[in-house]
Parts: sequence; structure tokens; C-alpha cells
Amino acid sequence: MSRAQEAAQEAALRVEGLGKIFGPGCPECVAATGPELARELCAVCGSIVACWDVSFEVAAGESLGIVGESGSGKSTALRCLAGDQAPTAGHAYVRSVEGGTADLFTLPAADRRRVGVEDVGMVYQDPAEGLSLDITAGGNVVDRLAAAGWRHFGRMRERLLELLARTEVPTERVDHVVRTFSGGMRQRVQIAKVLANRPGVLLLDEPTTGLDASVAAGVLDLIRDLQEELDLAVVVVSHDFRVIEMLTRRVLVMQHGRVVEQGLTDQLLEDPQHPYSQRLVAAAR
Repeated sequence: MSRAQEAAQEAALRVEGLGKIFGPGCPECVAATGPELARELCAVCGSIVACWDVSFEVAAGESLGIVGESGSGKSTALRCLAGDQAPTAGHAYVRSVEGGTADLFTLPAADRRRVGVEDVGMVYQDPAEGLSLDITAGGNVVDRLAAAGWRHFGRMRERLLELLARTEVPTERVDHVVRTFSGGMRQRVQIAKVLANRPGVLLLDEPTTGLDASVAAGVLDLIRDLQEELDLAVVVVSHDFRVIEMLTRRVLVMQHGRVVEQGLTDQLLEDPQHPYSQRLVAAAR
């Protein structure tokens, strides 16, 4: 067993050297891009180095934030972990998947889909990516349960109502089509669906973007309460330091596809060291 695999058995999620290149790629891609050159586009082959050499680990009950401007690579990294995109390089281990010994990025397709249903949940910025808007709130959650092998209707219904109540979705709306819900309510249904099979890792991609301030605050309170209650390992991607400050203990700062600074959230917000981090914090204030 490698040291990475041993460490993954201690962390709920461990990521090593994650990289994603869009395009054919070439030997010069990494050297020809990055913060020092202020570019993600390889001048040699025209590929985009969306993220490169991203490494971190998250324990159960802990939240990690990833911040940066649009195009910094933060959402690409998250989508690789969610299984939406195939990474170009790197490894990822989840403790609940074969005891942390299996690299998510090399699992067979069927096993990787199962991980996305049972072990790693993703809440998207746009609920339309995580929900079927033309079926009911209950149907969305039940689909998730069925994908994990649930077959007893009574138990599924019991679990569904429990989840909707916990995420503050009115149970009388269980049979309402999701398209009729507000943005904040759609996010709550998406969270209920993601948590249906009790995953140990929760990925959040800009979970409050586009929501009114009061609605966003309610969603953030819900996420924080669920994380503590369920002992979740959470990775939060956001450009909004208010979200990161509320939800996370540690943070990575990404620029042009690379991690340029990392540390405790409160310390980084108080005394950022990298010039890019300083600009981000100054703009947030």
C-alpha cells in the first residue's frame, strides 16, 4: 500500500496532484502556463491547463474552501472529484471506498458512478444540473435511493420525508414538480437528494450564487448544521469570501489553475501573504 493510500484511510478525502488539461496537451503545457505567466492557455498547442498539481485532504467533520476568480480552476477541480470530468493527472482517495485504497480516477465506469451515488455528493451552482426539474421533489430523491439499490417503497418514502423535513422543504410539496420551486427551495431539494444515501464527502460548487441574501443565509445555515450533524467532509468552491468564512476552517487560493496560497481561513483573511490573495481579500472587504 502506498503512503497516499495509507493517508487516505485517515482522511475522509485525499487528493494528490490533480490536474486537468482541455485539448490535446503537449510537453510544454505546464511550463507555459500558470500564475507567473498569467495564463491558462498553452501558446504551443492551444490547450487550456484548467488546474494542475492540486493537492489537499479533508477529515470527517471538516470543511475546506477553494477560492479564486472565474477561470482559476476551482470548479474544474471539483467536477473532476465529482466524476463529471476525467482528470488528466492525479489521484483521489475516499475512506469509504474500499477503505481508502482505491484511486477514484482509475475505477471502472460503473464503480465510479456508484461512488457518485453513495460516497461523494455534489451540490451544483445551478440546481438544474443536479435535479430533474420536470419531476417531483420526491421523485428526485427516490431516484437517488433507487440508484443505490433501495427497493422497499415504504422505507423509501420514510427516508424521503425525513430528508425533506431535515432540509426544510415542506413535506406537503413532496409531489410538486421541482420547476415550480423557487431557487432556494430547489437548492434544498438538491441537498436532500445528495444526502439521500449518507455520503461521507460533500462537494459544493458556488451553492448560493444567484440567491437573495436572506435565502442564501438560510442555505448556508442548513449546510453548516448538516455538516456538524452528519460529520461530513466538505469541500466548498466559491468566489465569495463570506461563504468561505462561514463554512470552512481551511482554504486554498487558486489562480490560473494553480494553488498559490493555503492556510487557516481566519488567518488567511486576516493576513494574506500572496499578492493575489491580498487582492481578493481587499476586494471582499
